[in-house]
Amino acid sequence: MLFGLHIIDLAIIVVFIVVMLYIGKQQEKKNKNTDDFFLAGRKLGKAYQFFLNFGTSTNADQAVAVSREVYRQGIGGMWIQFLVLFLTPFYWFSTFFFRRVRLTTIGDYFTERFNSKFLGGSYAVFTLLMALLGGGVGYMVAAKTMVAMTPKPIEACTPVEQRSISEYKEFQALRAELAAGLTAEKQTRFEVLTDKNKKGELHSFYSYTNEIWFYLIYALVVGLYTMMGGFRAAAITDAIQGILILIFSMILIPAGLHRVGGFSGLHASVPDYLFQLFGSATMSEYAWYTILAMSLANLVSIVAVVTGMQTAGSATNENSARIGMIGGMFTKRVIMVFWALAGLLAIAIYGGSLSDPDLIWGFMTNDLLVPGAIGLMLAGILAANMSTLSGTSISYAALFIRNLYKPFYPDKSERHYLNVGRVVIGVTLLGGIGIALVVDNLLELFQYIISIPAIFGASIWLGFIWRRVTKWAVYVQVALCIAIYAVIPNLFPEISSINHNPALIVETQAQTTSIKTKALQSDVDAGRAQTVGQKIEKSVTIAPVGVFFDKVARENPDDPNSPKIGVDRFHAEIWVVSWFGFDLTHLSKAQLVALRFFFDALFPFLLLFLISMFTKPIPKGLLDNFFAKLHTPVQPNPEEDEVALVKARANFSQFEKEKMFPHSNWEFRKWKRVDYIGFFGSWALVGCVIAFLWFIVTIK
Repeated sequence: MLFGLHIIDLAIIVVFIVVMLYIGKQQEKKNKNTDDFFLAGRKLGKAYQFFLNFGTSTNADQAVAVSREVYRQGIGGMWIQFLVLFLTPFYWFSTFFFRRVRLTTIGDYFTERFNSKFLGGSYAVFTLLMALLGGGVGYMVAAKTMVAMTPKPIEACTPVEQRSISEYKEFQALRAELAAGLTAEKQTRFEVLTDKNKKGELHSFYSYTNEIWFYLIYALVVGLYTMMGGFRAAAITDAIQGILILIFSMILIPAGLHRVGGFSGLHASVPDYLFQLFGSATMSEYAWYTILAMSLANLVSIVAVVTGMQTAGSATNENSARIGMIGGMFTKRVIMVFWALAGLLAIAIYGGSLSDPDLIWGFMTNDLLVPGAIGLMLAGILAANMSTLSGTSISYAALFIRNLYKPFYPDKSERHYLNVGRVVIGVTLLGGIGIALVVDNLLELFQYIISIPAIFGASIWLGFIWRRVTKWAVYVQVALCIAIYAVIPNLFPEISSINHNPALIVETQAQTTSIKTKALQSDVDAGRAQTVGQKIEKSVTIAPVGVFFDKVARENPDDPNSPKIGVDRFHAEIWVVSWFGFDLTHLSKAQLVALRFFFDALFPFLLLFLISMFTKPIPKGLLDNFFAKLHTPVQPNPEEDEVALVKARANFSQFEKEKMFPHSNWEFRKWKRVDYIGFFGSWALVGCVIAFLWFIVTIK
């Protein structure tokens, strides 16, 4: 053993890192200019597009988020990530748009479509700030997994750590007694421990792993091979990393099923209502309407993800981009089913014994796997995060160079721009470490990330299909949405007069409900049923949740008379809705989440439509030049492509016959046979994935 890991596992990780660095070094010599570095020369075919899309979109943090939410909520919790399944068919069109416009970054899109370098620069600044958040997620997952795999024995813990562990065990015991009723003394103690747990003061264990050193070494490895090899190295390493991602996604399942006694043992250990795909409004935070609202918000957001333009732009043509995108995304959707199954297995094996659900993946790895398999798991997790960090960091560098740096320094050499880009890659990777050190909950980050890209996503979607949207409408919409989605949620929790305001720290009403469920082995042991599977009725208490704040807790958890305060994110969207006099305390957690995401999805479009009707439109000639590209297929080589674009711009009126609504401001193209096949074929695949998920959760 070395650093808490078996020497075999360490050897596997070292070999993996050496291979990644070697690939980066080998590809360095092929980067002659910024197009090579940022777009791989626009020469990636279907296979590389598949692995690039699969690797860039698949993070270990998503696996951890799915398993931790299933651990908390049952199978319905997987919708925190699995809702993207319903978005996959729309990539058929977004990828088409991105390849046809022949740009490098989404910042370029805002500059060209709205004739505004300010909008392009604004998107770049905002996205680079958000880059730190995204980077922080990747670091957190890798570190939490390592933390869970290197636990301290209780005798090695400090007295403070031992007390925290002891109080967590006490909290778990009291929570188990809650349904049967607590004495007044125990109820007071339970409330104290509940507030401590909300504030993250209770832990089920402590670890030897030093997270800061882990972050620094991890960032160094990713930074080195990315700075050397650019986007081409990212694509090649993604092919290797894709295989490791598949391994890490499935390796826990056989061991977990063996531990619980197969699928029959799983169903005997986990309540049947936790197997409901669409959780109920009372027992889950993910009812069907919550999933719909989050899907709409995510649909608006997908086109604003920084890697979208660059990944599609690196393809040889739009068909390679489309096929690579759809193939990579559906592969990811399938392995997400295994992530969810891992969460169900965690419920069966550990119950509520873990204080931090984010640790589930690492805890299961350490508990269920043997040396060698643990090393493969760690390599897979590193691969999943590295593939995303490398791709996104290159996109951030391209965004900085093209939309912030080059406008002020336009005449520098290609080598100069490449070197500046490498510096930006290093800065974004290091910046993510800062976020990882101050944020402790992955769910907070995921729910935050879903809505933030919608700030720019609405104007991207609308800009591709509606000529009338104006730059002034985008200015106002972006400014208001930044305030509501980003500034107020982070500013208000830090203001004492707000986080103590009685009107803003209200909670939903506590509910006690009865559910009919099949008896588990624990119910038989407790005398509540005669046999496993017998239908019984259970009383379930649903605790209050904050309406405007993520959490409401005592300011001093040790003092039951301490005033309550709002903790974590302030939901400005729900606050705005409350201005219209609605009583929101009667809503469930699922309904509050749905309300928030419906607002996130629809509010930007409402602003864009209203303001565009009263502001000056973009000149027709500029719009014709932009939309001519969308109507012109990508040609086999740059020279032929430029000739085709010149002809298209010279006679734009020829494209009116291709539009669904000729001679209007709507630029919807008439669908071709390939569009029907791609879009509806993707929906057929959505059905297949759901059928596979249903099979997994019903097999016994």
